[in-house]
Amino acid sequence: MNQHARVEVTPIPFIDVAAQRRRLGKAIDDATARVLNHCQFLMGPEVLAFEAELAAFCGAKHALSCSSGTDALVMILMAKGVGRGDAVFCPTFTFCATAESAALVGATPVFVDVDADTFNIDAASLKSAVETARAMGLRPKAVIPVDLFGLPADHDAVGEVADAEKLFILDDAAQGFGGTYKGRDIGTFGHATATSFFPAKPLGCYGDGGAVLTDDDELLAILKSVRVHGGGSDKYDNVRLGLTARLDTIQAAVLIEKLKIFRDEIAARNRVAARYSRMLSDVAAVPVVPVGHESVWAQYTIRLAAGKRDGLARALQAEGIPTAIYYAKPLHQQTAYRDFPVAETGLPVSERLSGEVISLPMHAYLDEPTQDRIVDAVKRALR
Repeated sequence: MNQHARVEVTPIPFIDVAAQRRRLGKAIDDATARVLNHCQFLMGPEVLAFEAELAAFCGAKHALSCSSGTDALVMILMAKGVGRGDAVFCPTFTFCATAESAALVGATPVFVDVDADTFNIDAASLKSAVETARAMGLRPKAVIPVDLFGLPADHDAVGEVADAEKLFILDDAAQGFGGTYKGRDIGTFGHATATSFFPAKPLGCYGDGGAVLTDDDELLAILKSVRVHGGGSDKYDNVRLGLTARLDTIQAAVLIEKLKIFRDEIAARNRVAARYSRMLSDVAAVPVVPVGHESVWAQYTIRLAAGKRDGLARALQAEGIPTAIYYAKPLHQQTAYRDFPVAETGLPVSERLSGEVISLPMHAYLDEPTQDRIVDAVKRALR
């Protein structure tokens, strides 16, 4: 046998959506078949049922489903009348939708740095960003903390600054729904929460989807109008600008079934994350979960010394192990966002993190032998 012959490796999925599909197969098939039979593909009975169950899951008074997590953010800002001349404060170390939503309604995103341990918005930097906005003649209007990688932000610290500055708080829980902060579920912080059901999210559907969670009755009424073209009591007498932002009934049917096993999956994700951290803490900086926080582990992200990341990614790829980098460029360095203002104190933590972070496969169905294979490969590459 040729000693240099290539050894075939079985690739590992980064997020194993298929494993969950196997678990829920018949339940999902039956749920979607019911929709196909009653043919109410928009705003069918499953949509209202899912909204009620989603609100009950996290303890919010209201849940309003919509077409994506991005639309959830945009809808809330539209409903609050956020627009030109308003400053919306966003962490720069996040997915673009956070700042995109502010820019789309005509407001000015102002970028804020994050904490080096949790990767979530830093309250001291937020204070600096408010001063920056005022100096530019902008009206400080809203803050969008992000529950990044599934870990809740420091909602008390954000709330303290927001209260002092009279900022509307819109929690971006696209990655964090299912997590808890000091005993409370994500979905109950700030004035409203936006989340995403993109298929790779901890609670994902089979297409695009999202939701708004709020206790505000008045906001809910406006959001219902915004969701469907800004309609009033007469569907052909629109009272405001709006969107086409409904969640379709098939996705709601899928999410009803997924929500039934979500608590179990969150526990499994936490077991996987705890095992990763025990086994990798001697070779990498593993994620920090502060006391009082429970993550839903949308990603498992380690930090490496500068210059080591690319070599690790190549070594793992050669062994059939995928990785991802969230985020190689903070928002303020990206082409579409680099002309927006940043906190006066700068964004040094985010800029450093972007060169150090790398995410490993993470999902509720990652068994121990597969995880051992990943950990062994990481250790060999780094040592």
